[in-house]
Amino acid sequence: MSGVDYQKQAQDYYGKAPLIILGSGASAAHGMSGMWALANHLVANTDISGLNATEIEVWEKFCQLLKDKVDLESALHQVAVSDTLTARIIESTWTLINSEDSKIFQDSLQNNALFPLSRLLEHMFKSSLKMINIVTTNYDRLAEYACDQGRFHHYTGFTHGFFRQLATPTEITSARRVNIWKVHGSLDWFQSPLDDTVALSNIQGVPENYEPQIVTPGTQKYHKTHLEPFRSIINNADLAIKEAGSYLCIGYGFNDEHIQPKLMVKCLRQKTPITIITYALSESAKKLILDGKAQNYLAIERGETDDQSTVYSSLSDAPFTVEKNIWSLEGYLSLIM
Repeated sequence: MSGVDYQKQAQDYYGKAPLIILGSGASAAHGMSGMWALANHLVANTDISGLNATEIEVWEKFCQLLKDKVDLESALHQVAVSDTLTARIIESTWTLINSEDSKIFQDSLQNNALFPLSRLLEHMFKSSLKMINIVTTNYDRLAEYACDQGRFHHYTGFTHGFFRQLATPTEITSARRVNIWKVHGSLDWFQSPLDDTVALSNIQGVPENYEPQIVTPGTQKYHKTHLEPFRSIINNADLAIKEAGSYLCIGYGFNDEHIQPKLMVKCLRQKTPITIITYALSESAKKLILDGKAQNYLAIERGETDDQSTVYSSLSDAPFTVEKNIWSLEGYLSLIM
């Protein structure tokens, strides 16, 4: 057992009003599919009817890469996917994630303690904070549901209501607000026939002549994120990252070029404290945080069992084991509350 007071370190970092970064691991905790499950779903369920011979060839090559255990993002970088095929992949992705998201929403109606994130936000708002920023690469609406259950207004870049249109952050005011910056889009964002992006609150399928506005991995990601609303969302996420006093990363793998660079500059140049809680630290996280030059970090991953945690701390030369779950959000809350 290390002599490091990791609990005090966690509380110190938390006391600096962290910006929350949610990665796919935060949704996986609720049973949402990760990249592998999505890859398998795409191979089995993507509609390839009516594609031309070249597109079919590309699709078969893509499927083979996935079967050879190449990760989804790398596979999409290795094949030249046409706009038509990209649209099919997006639709198939949307169908899987949307069905899982809807199920979790239904579950939350029966269980008002479903989201530990609700309790985290509630605890943060007990201070003088009026605004909390969440940056996420996830398409799902779990952060929004957590806000709703905690009775907090959230803003994702749109007006309120059922047919929501783009709105600037100053357009919507409330005494307390959670900004959720979804840098890869959201299940409820669609490109309309007028070519603008709207958000539709309560629909189960993609409306006719509308296209889901989610950015799938691969080369299309770079082009798409230069367009609205992604450009504004990423810009606001950058501002939030720049102004934050600390960071709390939940299930985030440090594999995203939209969030990483700004985050790392803050952690390396300005020694901004960062806390990472996750099922398993990704290689990128280890490389950037542990092997990098981050000065103030606390990274916690699951140990051999759910009731064990491995802790990496900037106050300790070596990782150490704690015989309790502090790697999940639920477990982390026990450190700070």
